[in-house]
Amino acid sequence: MTESSHSAPVGVVLAVDPDRFAEVVEALRRAGLTVTGEQPILGTLSGTVAEDRIPALEAVDGVDAVDRELTIQLPPPDEPIQ
Repeated sequence: MTESSHSAPVGVVLAVDPDRFAEVVEALRRAGLTVTGEQPILGTLSGTVAEDRIPALEAVDGVDAVDRELTIQLPPPDEPIQ
């Protein structure tokens, strides 16, 4: 078992070179990314990866940015504004 299998998966959004989209996505998969969505025209994709594999994604040629997905919890509508 590899060390990366012990790291919890996190959601990520990536910006990649749209002219090399398919090539870059394949390299990201080899680096450990599980792709959950692709927007080839925009040059973006989303997926999950072990936390400790994020540097490997950033090192892939053609990757412009790797951002962790953020979850924002809004209060229920009947709560007072804070």
